[in-house]
Amino acid sequence: MIKVIGVRFRNAGKIYYFDPAGREIHTGDHVIVETARGIEYGYVVLGSREVPDDKVVQPLKSVIRMATREDEDVELKNHEKEREAFRICKEKIRKHGLQMKLIDAEYTFDNNKVLFYFTADGRIDFRELVKDLASVFKTRIELRQVGVRDETKIVGGIGICGRPLCCHSYLSEFIPVSIKMAKEQNLSLNPTKISGVCGRLMCCLKNEEETYEDLNSKLPNVGDYVTTDDGLKGEVHSVSVLRQLVKVIVITKDEKEIREYRVDQLKFKPRRRKDKGSVADAELKALEALEKKEGKSKLDDN
Repeated sequence: MIKVIGVRFRNAGKIYYFDPAGREIHTGDHVIVETARGIEYGYVVLGSREVPDDKVVQPLKSVIRMATREDEDVELKNHEKEREAFRICKEKIRKHGLQMKLIDAEYTFDNNKVLFYFTADGRIDFRELVKDLASVFKTRIELRQVGVRDETKIVGGIGICGRPLCCHSYLSEFIPVSIKMAKEQNLSLNPTKISGVCGRLMCCLKNEEETYEDLNSKLPNVGDYVTTDDGLKGEVHSVSVLRQLVKVIVITKDEKEIREYRVDQLKFKPRRRKDKGSVADAELKALEALEKKEGKSKLDDN
């Protein structure tokens, strides 16, 4: 086991481990650490704790020092400079006539580098832009092309649920999501209804996946034949996954009737679950395209 702390460098960013170097560091503290990008100001989100060796990327770097009031002032000034850098870069992009959308500007704590994040439909030749920006900021310039999920994570927004976007609020890393998760939860497979602001499958499809898999495994499929505890046989009409209720078409007195039973009142052969609902070819292709576009975030490189 190794003693570490967890540090973030941006809102809802990836958590990186550092050696507290004997210091008593708590959640909410600010620290100065060395990263692949240079000296950085970080926010402690996981206080001192021990984690298994295989969870730590070696070599594990140590915390340089606890952040001082002067460090906090530098961080605030950097944020002000980032707003100005963003404005200048947008002007330079227009000047060079480049088809790219600037998303964010970020200074490293030691001002050794300015990073500009952008989106574009294809590859962009921004070599002249980099030279122009370097002459203005007198430091190293890095332009990083990101995808639509990263753009949404940076910019933020409100989801169809009415709450701030998960990726902008608390998700450290993008999680793989698939069409299977939507099917398991019996959701509409219309791409417009299960896609997020970024146009990709919603991250929250993952949230209840395990619960639905467990509950679905206890239910019969629609169309299956079951025997009820009152001695009737019938065909499953519909199921309520969360309530664990099953509506069954039974025949009583030569008439068909739909009755509702708890799942524990039924006997049936466990079967592999079938895909629910039919999906038009066009919708299925659109969903598969969204699924394939899931990619690794390009925001974090510490």
